[in-house]
Amino acid sequence: MIEVAITGKSFGDVQVLGDVRFALHAGETLAILGPSGIGKSTLLRIVAGIDGDFSGEVRAPSRRAMVFQDPTLLPWRSAAENLRIAARIGAAEAEAALADVGLAGLGARFPGQLSLGQQRRLGLARAFASRPDLLLMDEAFVSLDARMAEEMYALFLALKRRQPVTTLMVTHDLEEAEALADRILRLDGRPAVLAEDRAAET
Repeated sequence: MIEVAITGKSFGDVQVLGDVRFALHAGETLAILGPSGIGKSTLLRIVAGIDGDFSGEVRAPSRRAMVFQDPTLLPWRSAAENLRIAARIGAAEAEAALADVGLAGLGARFPGQLSLGQQRRLGLARAFASRPDLLLMDEAFVSLDARMAEEMYALFLALKRRQPVTTLMVTHDLEEAEALADRILRLDGRPAVLAEDRAAET
């Protein structure tokens, strides 16, 4: 479903990514693991089609959704409106999507009235409600305490069982990668290249 063949990505005179090649199969969750600043988010932005200034080729479906480290919600819109606008769904579908992530009855609240955990849940609901062919997750569960992180892992897995979307995620957390992914690739070096490809130990 997805083929990535990047031969280089630079910011000015600094080459961030070297030769990065992998394929992602339909329904699979693939984690790109590596330390902060290595180029994981840059790679994800290339696959998402946000950054087209690179050498190489990416073949991916056009219907994509992205979950960012920052939930990137519309602060002047309610939770339900955030879903309806982004996913182009009706009021009943929005309420059902909120219930699916544990936010039933909170559709009228604005993002600023939600906790970080609730905003992360809303971000997941928005992504899945849009019915993408490819889901991209950029450190989506960072800065959560252990209990909340485990709740978010369980929520993601439950949503994906119901809607088995192909998923590419980046993280610096091995525990998160092993909890959520079918396969793990490690990004390392300067410029960064893929150093490892293995099945997750789940």
